[in-house]
Parts: sequence; structure tokens; C-alpha cells
Amino acid sequence: MSRLVKLAVLGAGVVAAAAAAVAAYRGFVLRPLPSYDGQPVFPELDGTVDVLWDQWGVPHVYAQSQDDAFFVQGYLHAQDRLWQMELNRRAGAGRLSELFGQRTLEADRFLRRVGLRRVAREEFSMLDEDDATVLAAYCAGVNAFIRRSRSRLPLEFTLLRFVPEPWSPVDVLQWAKLMGWNLSVNWDVELLRAHMAKLLGADAAAALEQGYQSGHPLTSPPGAVEQDAALPGALAPLLATFLAGGASNAWAISGERSASGKPLLANDPHLNPGLPSPWYECHLECPDFRVTGVSLPGAPGIVVGHNQQVAWGMTASMVDTQDIFMERLADDGSPRYRVRNAWRQGEVVHEVISVKGKREPEHEQVLVTPHGPVVLRDTEDATVGYALRSTLLEPGPLLKATRALLQASSVQEAQEALAHWTAPALNFVLADVHGNIGHQLAGTLPRREPDSGVVPAVGWEQQREWQGHLPPEDNPALLNPPEGYVVNANNKVTANSEPYIAGEWVDGYRAQRIADLLLARPRHSVADFQAMHQDALSLPALQLIHMLVDAEPLSQAANQGMEMLLRWDARIEWDSPQAALYETVRLKLHQNLLRPVLGERVQDYFGVQVHPLGASSAYQFRGGSMLFRLAERLRSSDKDAWHRLLTQSFEEAFADLYYTLGPNMQSWSWGGLHTLTFRHTLGALPIVGRLLNRGPYPLRGDTDTVHQASFTAGVSFEANRWIPGFRYVADTSDWDRSVVINVPGQSGQVGSPHYDDQIEMWLRGEYRPMLFSRAAVEAGAQSWQQFLPE
Repeated sequence: MSRLVKLAVLGAGVVAAAAAAVAAYRGFVLRPLPSYDGQPVFPELDGTVDVLWDQWGVPHVYAQSQDDAFFVQGYLHAQDRLWQMELNRRAGAGRLSELFGQRTLEADRFLRRVGLRRVAREEFSMLDEDDATVLAAYCAGVNAFIRRSRSRLPLEFTLLRFVPEPWSPVDVLQWAKLMGWNLSVNWDVELLRAHMAKLLGADAAAALEQGYQSGHPLTSPPGAVEQDAALPGALAPLLATFLAGGASNAWAISGERSASGKPLLANDPHLNPGLPSPWYECHLECPDFRVTGVSLPGAPGIVVGHNQQVAWGMTASMVDTQDIFMERLADDGSPRYRVRNAWRQGEVVHEVISVKGKREPEHEQVLVTPHGPVVLRDTEDATVGYALRSTLLEPGPLLKATRALLQASSVQEAQEALAHWTAPALNFVLADVHGNIGHQLAGTLPRREPDSGVVPAVGWEQQREWQGHLPPEDNPALLNPPEGYVVNANNKVTANSEPYIAGEWVDGYRAQRIADLLLARPRHSVADFQAMHQDALSLPALQLIHMLVDAEPLSQAANQGMEMLLRWDARIEWDSPQAALYETVRLKLHQNLLRPVLGERVQDYFGVQVHPLGASSAYQFRGGSMLFRLAERLRSSDKDAWHRLLTQSFEEAFADLYYTLGPNMQSWSWGGLHTLTFRHTLGALPIVGRLLNRGPYPLRGDTDTVHQASFTAGVSFEANRWIPGFRYVADTSDWDRSVVINVPGQSGQVGSPHYDDQIEMWLRGEYRPMLFSRAAVEAGAQSWQQFLPE
């Protein structure tokens, strides 16, 4: 064959492959994309529903009834996020292995033991007629989309070769439980404390637990600070038992502090970065309510946003609503557990788990005691099981609270609506058009004895049992504080000891920085709040800079690095070489301070995986304050040892960066270490990952800055924990002046222009108008769709 013929054949092959790739892309990626115009007909509708789409793919839904509004919301959720909804449904039910095989079996077993779906079924049986009607309408919308799209489902369904089952009200309630699980804290921290006690001894483990830092801010009243940082004195005895055997910012200001004379509110919930966003922006109007904000695909309503009169934002409260009870189990395999000197029969739930690639299903026998399901067994003593008691595993009228919040006409009415909120326990920051601002800790809280909830209780001795729940009126709340502002950034809410409320609160650095910025000028605008969202000044960095005068670097290059750091403004910007050096020095110093106590198991402090869904420890929430406590303790007791350790930490950090980022310090950058990648759940697949993932992008901020972008300490500086992917500022003087950003974008379908169209804006700190009035929506509409009744 001549060379010319060979080239012709090769060229024809390349053209054919390219044509096949284009055809595949069109068929599998573009064909499932939704239409934003036309007049689809649905027998489930009672009247015509107008849907106006803006340039960011956000739907503005105008319906003639509440049922029609929720029907269309369900349809639109499925249209843009069906894969995300399916994955969340399977995760909550413990059915991932049906798609992914053996690799997710342990996660499924664990989730079956927890039993979110069992609780969701029980909750469904208790729904009142109004809530049942809302769920029925929403699910009908989801199922209408599935029914119409079976032949052109999103790419993920084609890759995994399956068609989703119809959506049910139990799926909705189960998804709410799973989201609540992600925002609840403490039970795994209890087990980590037990682990640390076994490793170190009770006294040494207790020394690492100093509670919420003295001097850090409280939410109520604004400006108050924690006076006593110590955890209850009984901690060491509690820990001795074992020797034998999720983030967000929200704030609001009154009209006296705003440029418009009316309250302003800001919120940026922090969740794990992913693709698509956990949030779906949506605007719903019907005779019962007018509301806009973000929703959770898989559930009706608006989670964060505003109606005509009230705006709200939320943060994880970090309140302890979960406890582990150790159960003494029979050693003969029977479902019995011990209570003092008697054996009792436990409830057994038989779970059948189908696994892709296996003919026969797996079986999981779940033992349930009065404390809850036994979710784990002790690794050293098989007769000890860990039963989980959690308010999340108790059925409650959560949907009633969310519906009432949509219709609240004032901060006071919103607080009354939140009295029905069950789980997870959240902080709500509120503002209204009447000039009110407020805060409400919402959720069912256990009534406990002081000192309870720190470590697992001995269930067979009936230690530290719950005495029911606190009445909603006992939950901390604020209305129009004289200081004119409200702030919560997962910090401790109140210093009140009665009633006893336990928690795993985050260090108060973010809350303090927000309060400082609010007090830095007499009045604030929407633009000021946007700038606050981007703030990357680190209060712990300022503390560490003051400490570094005690270090004595040995090399000339390291001395230059020290001088560079001492002149730094403590802002964790992505292009800052000083920020890269600070973060590395801080990590090395923390590890070196802990190593004399923990030895080579120092990483246990940052968290060991105690269950298949575990990542790292809540100890990281308080890493900064613990670092400075340990440093001050050594500095006070042995200055020479302190100088040596600080110098060692700086030299090690400098050497790491010299090796990682090169010898030119001016070319170092925090963004060279601290990157963000938006990863799709199937993004680990070769080839497909390139199509589905976005990034990496250099990113500012860390765990302690208002612009939070946290990482897993000691593992990687990658921003893989929490980011403020959704931000909004609500202006009660004119809702159309409110702004929003939701990254990566509205759509979960990779071929959509709205799959990733907000990333660059978000990285630059930009926002979009949050259109609300009909005139503003129509002026900004890119297309107009009508959903018609049959």
C-alpha cells in the first residue's frame, strides 16, 4: 500500500471516529437537555402555570394554586437534577450497591443500620392532610418528567444503564433526613474521644478538650463572649470509662445600620463542593405565597431565601442532638441486650441489599434497642455495640415548619413557624420589611443532665439517659437586639447553662471577624455585604505572626521567608506566598505540639474514620484555638523548648514549600497548594471525568476566614471540605436589589450552558440580580414557557 493510500485510510478513520464522537455527544449529552419554551400539557395540573427562565437558567414559576406550583417545581427539579436526586435517594436508602457493586456495600450496610428510610416511612404515616397533599403534588411533577423522558434520560442513566423508579413521598422525607444527617454533629466525635482516651489515658485526652474558647463571640447577645472555656470537670472520669473495654455564615443588621434604612441580611451556607451544586435556585408564586431562593432537589419549597416580607438564612447550629449508648450484647448471636442484671429482647430489622454483579443479595440484621439502632460494634469486644440515639431518627412535622416559613409575614411569625422545626438543629437569622431582625435556634433538642453527650454512655447501666426534649420556647432566640446586628458562623449561641445545651461549636474567628466588619462603619450597603463574603483576613494568622518573633531560622533563605511573613497583612489570598507559608507553618506547629503526647499517631487527633461515611474529625473545627492553647502552655512552662519547637516547625514548613513550589519564594502562592475542583460523582472514571469535572482552580481562604474554603488538615490543602458555594444578600427595602450566586450552575446536565456558567463569576466574587418583582422577572426573561392543564 502506498504512503498516500495509508494516509488516506488513516484520515478516513480519524474522520469516522470524530463523527462517531460527535454523534455520541449529541445523542447522549445534548439530546436529554430540556426545552425552555413551548406549551407542554399535563393532566395533573388544575390551571396554566407560567415559567419564565432568566439567563442563568433560573425558573420563575407563576401558578394559580399551591399544588400546581409544587408540581412544576418537582418537574423542574427532575428536569435539571434527576441524577443528583437519584443518587441522594439511593444513598439515604442504602441502595448504592445496586449501581456501584461491592465498592459501596459497607456504606449501604451502615446506612441500613442507621435506618433513615425506616424513619421516613414512619414519618409519612403521621403526615397531616396538607403536608401529604404537598408531597403528592411534588412527586407527581417528578414522575411526570420521568414518564416523559424515559427515552432520553440524562447521561448518567445511559452510562449506568438503568431507568429510575417513580418518586414517592417517602423519598422526599428520606432525603430531608439524609441532608439533616450531613448537618448534625457529635456521635462520631464521641467515639473519637473514646479512641483518644484508650490511646492516651483519660487525663491526657481530657487535656486536649478545652471546649469553646474563652473570649470567642456568642450569638446571643451580640458582642458577648465566652467567659469559661472549660468543658465540665467530669470529663476525665467519663473518658476513663474507655480504658477498660457541615459550616456557614449568616448575619443581619437593622435599619439603623444600613444605608437604605431597612434591614439587610446575608447568608452563605458551607457544604462540600461538588457538581452539581446541592442548591437549586427557584422562584415560586401562587395565591398562598410568593417566595424565591434556593431549594434542595428532591424536596418541595425554598430552604434559604425570602418571601414578600421576610428573609432568612441558616447555619449549622453544631448543637449535640446525637448520643452513642454502649450496649452489652449477647455472645451467642441472639438479638438480646443487657439492662443492669437482666437480658432483654431487642427488635430486629432484616435488611436485604442487592449488589450489582452478585446473584444473591447481602443481608444485614439490624438490632434496635430503646436507645436506637446498633450502628457499629466495638473492634476489640464483639459483645459491645454502639446504639445511636438522635433526634434525626425521630419522626416529626418538619414539612409543617417549612410551609409555615414560606408564608411568614414577620420575623416573629417566622420564629413561631420554626417552633415546629425538628431536625437537624439549625440557626436561622431573620429580617423583615417592617424593620425587625432576629435569630432562632430551631430544632428538637434533647433534655440531658449536665456533662452528658461528651462520650458514649454505658447503656446497660442506664447512664445519662435523655429525659425527653426541651420545649421549643427554651431554644435560644433574639429579636431586635439593641446592638443592631445578629451574627452566627457556627459559633456557640449562648453562655446560658440552663437549660443545658451541649455542642461541638466551631472556633469563633469567623463570627468575630464578621462582627468586627459590621462595627467598622456606621452603615452598610448590599455591596458592603458582598465584600464581607469575600473577606479572607485570618485572625489566627495575626496571632501566629506575633508568636513567630520567638523563632530563629537557621538558613538565610528561611530568614528571608520569616521577614516576608512578619510583614504580611494576614489575608489568605490565593496569590499570596505568605499565606502558603503561614498555612504550612501552622500545620507543622500543630503536629509538633501534639507529637510529644500522641507520638506517630498524631493524625488521630485530626480524626480517624469511625464509619464508612466518615471523613475527618470535628476536632478540626477548633484547630486554631487548640493550637494556641498548646503553644501558650509550652511557652509558659519552657521558653527554650518553645523556641526550639517553633524554629523546627518553621524550618520544616519552609523546606516543604521549597521542595513543592520551588526555590523562588516570590513565585509561591496559597493557590498553588489550595485548589478547588468541582467533582461529579462519576468524575473518577477516565475520559468521562474530563467531561464532567471542572477545575482545579486556585482559591482564597481557609477554615477560619469569612470566605471559608477548608481542607483536611494533614492530608492535603485541597479545598475539599466546605465552601460557600451559594451566597446571597437580601435587601428588605427593595427585594429586586438583592443579589445571589450559586456555583457551579443551575443544571446538573453536562451539555447545558448552565452546567458551569457561574464558576468564573464566583471566583471573581461577583453576584447576579435576584429577580423578584414580576416586572423585573419579565424584563430579565430569556424565554417563556407555559405548562398547560389537559
